[in-house]
Amino acid sequence: MAITDKIYIKNHRQLVSQLETSFPKSAFAGATLDVLFHGENLGKLDDATRDRVLDFAEDFMDCDCQSAPHCGHPEEKFVRYLLELRADGLGPDAIVDVMGDDYMLYAYPGDVLSFLDGAVRTLEAVESLADVEGETDAARQAQSRREQLL
Repeated sequence: MAITDKIYIKNHRQLVSQLETSFPKSAFAGATLDVLFHGENLGKLDDATRDRVLDFAEDFMDCDCQSAPHCGHPEEKFVRYLLELRADGLGPDAIVDVMGDDYMLYAYPGDVLSFLDGAVRTLEAVESLADVEGETDAARQAQSRREQLL
């Protein structure tokens, strides 16, 4: 299961009440994206919530794909966001706090830790394969990125 499947909307019940409609807790569920980013629904949200939803849309949903927001690019951008937070030195608990402050989202710190561990293991594999293939630049780049996540 991808980390984006484990990212949830904070204050979900409050949002359901404000919008007067039901939608999944998962931030990247198709129905959630449809409900939250439908023009009429944004007007129903209080100012603080609307600002966070718009920040999320601007940072992750800005895509020119024909199938946006269901093209996978929002999830890719969010994964990059998590990796950047880790590269900035934040641990799983702090990452959860920051995404809550930035976008009214939450995740379980253990899920974030598992995701980060998987990223490190993937970069180790890339580094090893690049070494075997004689791709020293790719190996160095993978090593550098892996070290940023440690």
